[in-house]
Amino acid sequence: MPSAVAATEERKLRADARRNRARIVEAARELFAEHGLDAQIDDIAEKAEVGVGTLYRHFPTKDDLVAALAAEHFAALAELARECIAMEDPWAAFETYMRGSAEIHSADLALSEASAERPSMMRDAALAAGMPDLMAELVGRAKEAGVVRPDAEWEDVPMMICGLGRISQAADDDTVPFMSWERMLGLLLDGLRAPGSTPLPKR
Repeated sequence: MPSAVAATEERKLRADARRNRARIVEAARELFAEHGLDAQIDDIAEKAEVGVGTLYRHFPTKDDLVAALAAEHFAALAELARECIAMEDPWAAFETYMRGSAEIHSADLALSEASAERPSMMRDAALAAGMPDLMAELVGRAKEAGVVRPDAEWEDVPMMICGLGRISQAADDDTVPFMSWERMLGLLLDGLRAPGSTPLPKR
């Protein structure tokens, strides 16, 4: 059996490992949000104040690190969705979710890029967080209350949010006309309000 000293050292090592992993994820979140998927592993390790070897022990590839951030992202969206579902007013709940998730997505360049370049990774993270059921409940409740057009579907929501994220990134490009995700969100919300005047094709 391991001695008490050995057990104490093991706990310290595990605590150190958890702290290192948390620092790596935090550094990656900041650098990926700013630089997108082109953020360099060496820069992430430096910002996290760990060695590159330590980073690779936790995340053997850059995709492993992106996947961890995607899981964290959808966990936050799931929590936001649950808070909105608990709201009394169905439209306020729907609008609050749309605005909150668009703000989160538009602030993170890597998430916008991952949605386009790694759709299966993002889909798996969304499924693991239970997003389909949460979105179905949020949108279904708003439709039952008659505040969201009856032909809208929950699958429309993530597509719109991804689009708003891309718009936000384009707004930072001086070669394209100024665009604002807040402006586009206002137009989208009006388009989603019941009853809706333009028939939608089936998905």
